[in-house]
Amino acid sequence: MKNNRRTFLKSLGGAVTMSALASEIGYFGSISALAQKGSVKRPAGTPADYRALVLVYLGGGNDGNNMIVPIHDDQSVSNYAAYSAARSPQGLAIPQASFLPVSVPRIGGLLYGLHPNFGPVTGGVNNGICELWAQGRLAAVTNIGTLVAPMTRAQWQSGSVPRPFQLFSHTDQTAQHYTCRSDSVSLTGWGGRVADKMTSSSNPGALVPFVSSFGGNLLFTIGDSTQPLSLSPAPTPLANVLSLTGYNNTPISNARFAALQAALGFDAGQELIAASSGIHNQALAISQALNASPEVTAAFPNTEIGNQLKQAARMIKTRSILNVTRQVFYCRIDGFDTHTGQLLGQAGLFSQLSQAMRAFYEEMVVQGISDKVTQFTMSDFNRTFNPGGSGTNVGSDHAWANHSFVVGGAVAGGNFYGMNTSNGTPFPTLLQNGPDDADSGSNARGRWIPTTSVEQYAATLAKWFGLSTNDLQYVFPNIGNFAVNDLGFMLP
Repeated sequence: MKNNRRTFLKSLGGAVTMSALASEIGYFGSISALAQKGSVKRPAGTPADYRALVLVYLGGGNDGNNMIVPIHDDQSVSNYAAYSAARSPQGLAIPQASFLPVSVPRIGGLLYGLHPNFGPVTGGVNNGICELWAQGRLAAVTNIGTLVAPMTRAQWQSGSVPRPFQLFSHTDQTAQHYTCRSDSVSLTGWGGRVADKMTSSSNPGALVPFVSSFGGNLLFTIGDSTQPLSLSPAPTPLANVLSLTGYNNTPISNARFAALQAALGFDAGQELIAASSGIHNQALAISQALNASPEVTAAFPNTEIGNQLKQAARMIKTRSILNVTRQVFYCRIDGFDTHTGQLLGQAGLFSQLSQAMRAFYEEMVVQGISDKVTQFTMSDFNRTFNPGGSGTNVGSDHAWANHSFVVGGAVAGGNFYGMNTSNGTPFPTLLQNGPDDADSGSNARGRWIPTTSVEQYAATLAKWFGLSTNDLQYVFPNIGNFAVNDLGFMLP
């Protein structure tokens, strides 16, 4: 019987394209997790509103020191003069008048500048994210980094507080942002662990996994019982992402399709076979549902990050078809390891990032859920305040605490967030060998010590997303080391 069944299935010819549904790292884990979903019902009282988190990862270590810059001229050491003195001699400073000014209420209304490429790019039309600041839809969380526990400069120098392992390493610091574990190696990411705790209550019966990746790297999306949906970005039509091959609506292919559906009901009493049949049936249902998926309205830029966010927006638009109320998406834009040629390289990347994030936000407005979907950025680390090289080859090296953007209708925007630095604000003191610098002595280059941990940043997003306070410790094992687990940048 079993051999005949295998022969019969093989003879069906057409096959479900499963690479997007079951990633190469855990096919049978996907079978186990997904096969359970059909029998789960949403518990009474579970919120039915839709929410999504969209991580936009800036691969390579974005230079936050040119992303957000003080452009006020008061006597503070964190003013434009301090910035210019450190970066102008080697050609890495951006002219004061070029920045896009934003007022920061938390720092007395002083003006800070966003990089010029977060604003208008063609014909005076603002298709970047800068104007979302004044609309209260864009916030900055400043001086964030990997930490095991809060750390002052004195504690850093004395070694009295455990340090994150392998600081300034791309691979390790990226992994620590994905996992929210700076004290040990973790094989699961915080996005996946959120899904572990919320799938049964938020997405029972969903046709797709809780977490989707368009950026390739899956660590952020993997949980103990969660496997991600790995998807191709646009311009691939969503209907072709999870599609059937070998079926073209001819009489013969239709007969094969009917036979495939019937075959998936065989041997249902065998646990593994039943689970495998379940996942294939799910793929069939997804493929059929997405054939009728609607197209997005907003015009997305035809860039790598633009196409990733466009595909995420398409998935969100099919949320009712896919029967989901919670989704997490992972997108990535690379190229931020700017040891040389930073001015032009980073400017181009910021244009792509800003236009794509703005298009995604506008699409969420059209869909009527701009307050239900939140984009947020992360990166490996910041870069040294003191440049490396000079002229057209000027760049910067690996550093530590950085700044991140949060965009969405539920963001308490137009302000800085995070724990205060030595100067009583969440923005670091721009002084090499100063009170916020991990470097010391005459060779200090300006590597700011974080005052806000990645855990605090991520926990704020996860709580808005619906993660129970009781589950914070599971998702963020070191969150208890920090007195504050909600930074206040998300509205209820």
